[in-house]
Amino acid sequence: MDFSGVKVGFALTGSFCTIDSIQGQMRSLIEMNAEVIPIVSSSLLTLDTRFGTAKALMEVLERITGKCPIDSIVKAEPIGPQQLLDVLVVAPCTGNTLAKFAHGITDTCVLMAMKSQLRNSRPVIISISTNDGLGNNAANLGKVLTMRNVYFVPFRQDDPIKKPRSLVAEASLIPASLHAALRGEQLQPIIVA
Repeated sequence: MDFSGVKVGFALTGSFCTIDSIQGQMRSLIEMNAEVIPIVSSSLLTLDTRFGTAKALMEVLERITGKCPIDSIVKAEPIGPQQLLDVLVVAPCTGNTLAKFAHGITDTCVLMAMKSQLRNSRPVIISISTNDGLGNNAANLGKVLTMRNVYFVPFRQDDPIKKPRSLVAEASLIPASLHAALRGEQLQPIIVA
């Protein structure tokens, strides 16, 4: 795939355990000639976890993309009015972000980017990563699945035995999902084994 001339917003939220695989997908998109603009939630911007420090993550994202991450609601708001992105990928998308998005709550940088992108009917791609996708968040997942111009990276149960309600997207399918969404199509099958 060649994404020459395609501006991809890449919004990351606080599913810290999936960040490494997501960074690999950012690199893949850049190798496919996409311009990648990082966008980070306040959790990633401020929390140090067993997976690394917030400062180190911001440095890695800037090194990968060559751009400082968009890190505030104010900086994310122009995405729609100025048509800054061709497509927005939210990867990983936590259950918290999914729930707020489903209910029209715009209280984070990533949610503002999503709202702003949809303002002009431009595609938003969600790469789910939540421990309650088949639990409390199932209703939100169902609601978002029906939204126009919103697409999903195909997903699966994370660990059906130990975490039967957990869902995680197949990160390696982000480029193919992006390619499909730019054509107005949902990559199929949406649920993978």
